[in-house]
Amino acid sequence: MDSVTEIFLKLLFLLSCHNWHAAVEGNKYNCDDQLVSALPQSSFSSSSELSSSHSPGFARLNRREGAGGWSPLVSNKYQWLQIDLGERTEITAVATQGGYGSSDWVTSYLLMFSDSGRNWKQYRQEESIWAFSGNTNADSVVYYKLQHSIKARFLRFVPLDWNQNGRIGMRIEVYGCTYRSEVVGFDGKSCLIYTFNQKLMSALKDVISLKFKTMQSDGILLHREGQNGDRITLELIKGKLSLLINLGDTKTHPSNAQINITLGSLLDDQHWHSVLIEHFNNQVNFTVDKHTHHFHTKGEFSYLDLDYELSFGGIPVPGKSGTLSRRNFHGCFENIYYNGVNIIDLARRHKSQIYFVGNMTFSCLEPQVVPVTFLSSSSYLALPDTSGQEEIFISFQFRTWNEEGLLLSTKLHQASGGFLLYLSDGKVKISLHKPGKGLSDITAGAGLNNGQWHFVSFSAKRNRISVIVDNDVTSSAHASIPLQIYSGDAFYFGGCPSSGNLSECNTSFGGFQGCMRLISIGNKAVDMISVQQNVFGNFSDLQIDLCDIIDRCLPNYCEHGGECSQSWNSFYCNCANTGYKGATCHDSIYEQSCEAYKHRGNTSGFYNIDSDGSGPLRPFLVYCNMTDTTWTIIQHNNTNLTRVKNANRENPHTVFFKYSASLDQLQATINHAEHCEQELAYHCKKSRLLDKQDGMPLSWWIGRTNETQTYWGGSLPAVQKCACGLEGSCIDSQYYCNCDADRDEWTNDTGFLSYKEHLPVTEIVITDTDRPNSEAAYKVGPLLCHGDRTFWNSASFNTEMSYLHFPTFHGELSADVSFFFKTMASSGVFLENLGIQDFIRIELYSPFEVVFSFDVGNGPNEVTVQSLAPLNDNQWHYVKAERNIKEASLQVDQLPQRSHGAPPDGHIRLQLNSQLFVGGTASRQKGFLGCIRSLHLNGMALDLEERAKITPGVEPGCPGHCSSYGNLCRNGGKCREKYSGFSCDCTFSAYAGPFCKKEISAYFGTGTSVTYNFQEYYTLAKNSSSHASSFYADMTLNREEITFAFRTTRTPSLLLYISSFYKEYLSVILSRNGSLQIRYKLDSHQDPDVFSINIKSMADGQLQHVKINREEEMLFVEVNQNERMKFILSSGTEFNAIKSLTLGKILENSDVDEETMKANSQGFIGCLSSVQFNHIAPLKAALHHSSSAPVIVKGRFTESNCGTLTGADSTSSETTHSFADHSGPIDEGEPLANAIRSDSAIIGGVIAVVIFILLCITAIAIRIYKKKGIYSKNEAKGSENEDSAESALKSELSMQNTANENQKEYFF
Repeated sequence: MDSVTEIFLKLLFLLSCHNWHAAVEGNKYNCDDQLVSALPQSSFSSSSELSSSHSPGFARLNRREGAGGWSPLVSNKYQWLQIDLGERTEITAVATQGGYGSSDWVTSYLLMFSDSGRNWKQYRQEESIWAFSGNTNADSVVYYKLQHSIKARFLRFVPLDWNQNGRIGMRIEVYGCTYRSEVVGFDGKSCLIYTFNQKLMSALKDVISLKFKTMQSDGILLHREGQNGDRITLELIKGKLSLLINLGDTKTHPSNAQINITLGSLLDDQHWHSVLIEHFNNQVNFTVDKHTHHFHTKGEFSYLDLDYELSFGGIPVPGKSGTLSRRNFHGCFENIYYNGVNIIDLARRHKSQIYFVGNMTFSCLEPQVVPVTFLSSSSYLALPDTSGQEEIFISFQFRTWNEEGLLLSTKLHQASGGFLLYLSDGKVKISLHKPGKGLSDITAGAGLNNGQWHFVSFSAKRNRISVIVDNDVTSSAHASIPLQIYSGDAFYFGGCPSSGNLSECNTSFGGFQGCMRLISIGNKAVDMISVQQNVFGNFSDLQIDLCDIIDRCLPNYCEHGGECSQSWNSFYCNCANTGYKGATCHDSIYEQSCEAYKHRGNTSGFYNIDSDGSGPLRPFLVYCNMTDTTWTIIQHNNTNLTRVKNANRENPHTVFFKYSASLDQLQATINHAEHCEQELAYHCKKSRLLDKQDGMPLSWWIGRTNETQTYWGGSLPAVQKCACGLEGSCIDSQYYCNCDADRDEWTNDTGFLSYKEHLPVTEIVITDTDRPNSEAAYKVGPLLCHGDRTFWNSASFNTEMSYLHFPTFHGELSADVSFFFKTMASSGVFLENLGIQDFIRIELYSPFEVVFSFDVGNGPNEVTVQSLAPLNDNQWHYVKAERNIKEASLQVDQLPQRSHGAPPDGHIRLQLNSQLFVGGTASRQKGFLGCIRSLHLNGMALDLEERAKITPGVEPGCPGHCSSYGNLCRNGGKCREKYSGFSCDCTFSAYAGPFCKKEISAYFGTGTSVTYNFQEYYTLAKNSSSHASSFYADMTLNREEITFAFRTTRTPSLLLYISSFYKEYLSVILSRNGSLQIRYKLDSHQDPDVFSINIKSMADGQLQHVKINREEEMLFVEVNQNERMKFILSSGTEFNAIKSLTLGKILENSDVDEETMKANSQGFIGCLSSVQFNHIAPLKAALHHSSSAPVIVKGRFTESNCGTLTGADSTSSETTHSFADHSGPIDEGEPLANAIRSDSAIIGGVIAVVIFILLCITAIAIRIYKKKGIYSKNEAKGSENEDSAESALKSELSMQNTANENQKEYFF
């Protein structure tokens, strides 16, 4: 079939489907006829009437006959007005009035419908609203267009509330049109088979639609299968519909080759439910009522080998499918269509395509079962019984979601005690007791709070009791008791009358909430209609003749895979292992970027980030490298240097890169970042990137947009050049890439790709390595991104009249708003969005209060957080507000979160339609003065700065971050303002890192000495205005502040020594017993003051922290954060003309005491960390600024992280993380050394020496011959496995690089 014909047939088929869907759904146009006005009086009925002139027949809209409307005898919530439309009708709208010229009108009511006048169902608006707002006076008409039409014969209005100065009074009208349908009834033993002509069927699309109703929880609705066992089955299982697509041949298909989708719930309620199955190519849409599941069939499922036969209601030959245990459907079907063919019409006309198994009727028989709903824990049903009977037998069915609840209670005859039948932990339990004594309980069943109907029978005769659940012997319990049981005079189902003195009802849990039916006492069924008419028994807070159970987990409002569970009144979300929290698992527990983690004070490491916060993207793992610039590192599955041979255009080498995040997650991360890059190294030997003759690329890469890219590392898009081509530094000036020179030696085109829209690299294709001696190698680094454009995105609001406006906020079911603010104003609105009635607003109500207010149709609601400290202190404060269908919550900084629960059956959708106002309101009143930053709505950031650029009274950005974040700069670091954020200046700190928290440590070997000369420092800084230079101007100190940490096992040891030109000194030593000694000599004519700290031996290999503070003669010492010790100096208060500070061994001649000399003979062997002397950091200067600082280093001295590890870990102190090489761009000056040679440094060095000797002794030809020999050996080894191949390639590249350098030396 050609494509044009196929498209035409598709359109024709879809059009026919559309037309028949219209027929199925009823006439959508002009379905607004008045249905009540022409009905006879006999079509009206009611619960009661005040008088004959207030009868229901007078309840027609705008009519004045009789008393001008219907009024019941008593105005209470058990009254109703009913209309019989004569046949099933489509109802699209209703209207109400009060009684004519009276004070009688209804202010709210329920609307119920039924096909039979029994087993009613409530009409619900939205997902849960059930009450209609009624009238406010007697004569105005309140009209409601129904959100979805009703198909029913009977309609019932149930008043809930009415004018308190009158009584219930109603006149009504119903609008709609005739509803035509074809119905067929199945008795549970029959089925209908439809055989169709395959030539007439289109392969383009399969569409099946039908409606069904049943009281049975299980049964086959639809079945189709093929010769090999492939089959499609639509089956009702425990009140839910399951669509099973199965590949039957286990020899050719795996055992898990099936798709099973479950939709719907409580479908065994004897009400109509619609089903639609659409199969188009590999797309399947499965719809039950209003809930649709879309899914794609993959691979083998795209084609099923099925016969041209459909069976409805059962499987005609059960043995064929091996499903003998499956039950046939017992109930009714309506309007079965298969690809536009009306199956029931064919059956009614006895067409040859249809045949029957068993008996069927073209009508729908309604079982006369009257359910009853216990609405609250105080609901009860009291039924009388004959007192004194020696045999008790009670049975009933119930369904509920509650784990606990009292089902039945009675007081036994002659005050001999009583018994309770109740639910506990989803099990039925019986508790008997007699005065002053409890008897043992018995238990039966389990998991009975699953919403299914469960049958319970209880019997007692003489001293034996038994209970059976679901007619299952295994779910039964029996007991003999030392008590003769005689029946009392009444049974209470549910709770008890509040006025009663029935002690049996006083349980720790409330009465039963749920539905009951088929109640039988003494093998006699209870007539619930008689109960409803107050002829028999009595009740409170019941709904009779309907089961008003709803599945609050359908649809599942638990987001992000949260698990839903429910009780009668509410649902609950289990968010475990989802990565989210909150009442509906809406709020991510992870930050949106590494930048956000950094500003919580976190250090480098692996973190989960959630790029879109509460949005649909899941969190994923990245490495955050918290340097001054915060790098986000995302790895992929192929980071090795990989060599390629024997590839051409017909047989290209293609490699795909799979990242630790999905493309959507990557895109969100890249969009947030200020800059992203990825190293792409391409090494080549006689392998070109571009064919200069035809201009066609020979190798290329593909990025996130799935487009072919021909620019390479260090170059730009749309420029078919490499980095050397842009710089004019290619090895052959005729070409724009080194590799295009096509030389028979290794060269490369390597650099960073940094065009964000194309990153990351997802695929590389290489085609030019099939010529002799032709080869290539590639390596793709991880994706590197830094910065978070949203974290510092801010705006300053300078006038109360100014605001920013954005498109309407759409957060119908879940809405969260988060931002930072700072202000000096006492009040102001942060954000507002209005609807017709609904709204959402967040404001600073007072200096101590933030208020989140909203309305979703249930009336205005407020959540308030109060702070003890003022919030208008011009520092950043964090606000997060969330509203979902369970609750609304507000968080401010670290204050306790406040939340308000939502009503269980209220409006749930937040419907807004105006613009979103930020920093002000639509009325331009109560505007906000100050800054707002990092504004996110449902995880999506708003670009405040871009909008502020074009808005008067608002400026982009907001200065002054140090007032809020300065405390993140630790250990003497100074906060410095930046346009976007801040940085910590660690110049005068002994620490490094983004927040001056990184310990700077070094390992000292035997005889190591590090000397910092103050005199040289003074000379250099004399003319400086810095604080440090003025501090040392006279070189005389009255106070010192010294901090350091050390780790050693050697004693004695010299830790620190400060000398002066006047033979004064300070030494800090470990004595032979491991105690710490501080020796101050501030008078050259006296012996030094010696202060010993004998806490314990400090030479135990553990890290020891020491703080020494001197203020004139007062000396304070603190060791390992223990209590500070105080000492008094006697040798003086001035430390004159200080000369130098020495760590480790003193190498110069110095006049010191004997103990210091002994310690110096050993020097110091171990770890010193974070040494600070006033504003000088000598260890940091020696390690990081040795060329510029006045530092002299002698001996073995290596930087280490020994100051951050425990003693057990100190041996591995030199280990660094594998991500350390990816902190940012590497030096592009030596790409080979960095990219390839690092793993083979020793081999490369040996080879370099060998080649150098060969250059000196032999001719260049012999040297080249040797090089080829080594390469051939490496290549032979490299064929064994990938690792050795990479090693061989690295060795060869290293060797060639060294050879090239030696060639240059030889030439000169």
